[in-house]
Amino acid sequence: MDHHAKYPAIRDLRARAQRRIPKFVWEYLDSATGNEATLRRNRAALDRVLFTPSILHGETTVDLTTEFCGKSYPLPVGISPLGMSGMIWPDAERKLARAATKAGIPYSISTVATRTPEDVAPRLDGNGWFQMYPPRDEGIRTDMLKRARDAGFSTLILTVDVPVPSRRERQVRSGLTTPPKLTPRLLAQIAMRPTWAMGTALQGMPRMRLIDDYAGKVTGLSSTQHAGYLLRTSPDWDYVRWLRDAWDGTFFVKGVLNPDDAPRLEQAGVDAIWLSNHAGRQFDAAPAPIEVLPAMRKATSLPLIFDSGIEGGLDMLRAIALGADFIMLGRAWHYALAALDTDGPPHLVEILQKDMAANMGQLGLSRPVDLRGKARIDGPSIFP
Repeated sequence: MDHHAKYPAIRDLRARAQRRIPKFVWEYLDSATGNEATLRRNRAALDRVLFTPSILHGETTVDLTTEFCGKSYPLPVGISPLGMSGMIWPDAERKLARAATKAGIPYSISTVATRTPEDVAPRLDGNGWFQMYPPRDEGIRTDMLKRARDAGFSTLILTVDVPVPSRRERQVRSGLTTPPKLTPRLLAQIAMRPTWAMGTALQGMPRMRLIDDYAGKVTGLSSTQHAGYLLRTSPDWDYVRWLRDAWDGTFFVKGVLNPDDAPRLEQAGVDAIWLSNHAGRQFDAAPAPIEVLPAMRKATSLPLIFDSGIEGGLDMLRAIALGADFIMLGRAWHYALAALDTDGPPHLVEILQKDMAANMGQLGLSRPVDLRGKARIDGPSIFP
């Protein structure tokens, strides 16, 4: 079925997804923290990145093929790790893994996913990235890495912008707890979304399966905490160096916003730096990654990954023009899956492809890397 007539943009998938998942799930997926100023800042900052259209350039053949960290991808985008993905849509992790493999793009699984690396890896054809919220216990840490490696994951992502849990007030107001508890309020919301309810009933109550495997090894768990909070620590530079020594594959650090950190990350042996403000979900006074990107590009020769605020192919081109090498999306893939189930992710791939190609045609450019130096920022940058 051709979905472009009804859902030509990510915002159309977002609107349908909201109608198909319970309110508490929607608030988990779509909310940020605080007053959500950072969420709005991401959008506003991207809109400040402008291009001058090209005229009389003749026909343009667009090639979105991208080389990144030794691999070739049909377009410069992948699926970001998103915690409790399977709560957003039943069996989301395995469905997204299959979609990523079919599209030839990377899929990242979160430490706090509702599936384990072993559950997802067979659908990834060696193209999986494993995201780690850093365990305090070295034995647990070592075992997690071994499991990810043995399952076939090629890349490790250390997320460094969650030193403490964020509040996410919209999420709290919705009645969602961690782990989820089926209160009468939540059951009423579920009853209004029968497709989600039936699918979830078939898969079982979403839970953090990887974390659950280690829950018995920690003590002092209160009724308002899940084991992930007790397992996690706030990493430091020694932790990064430990992981680099322990992991023999590609290693990314996610959640970087200060260009001054880039030289130390290079020295620590990181393979790529991932600019992100966690889509506004952690800290409500953070700069937008697009504001930081030009200075980060000047500060390092490492490949740069970009996320936070991307709403279409044009936003991807904006990030690439200012120095990003690869783009990762999280919410958009879940909007697509919740909107159209397994038809959603391949439709999103087409949306991004068409949007990038149309906008590159306006600029008379054939390849995304040709955008470097073609953009300008409307107004002063906070990082000149």
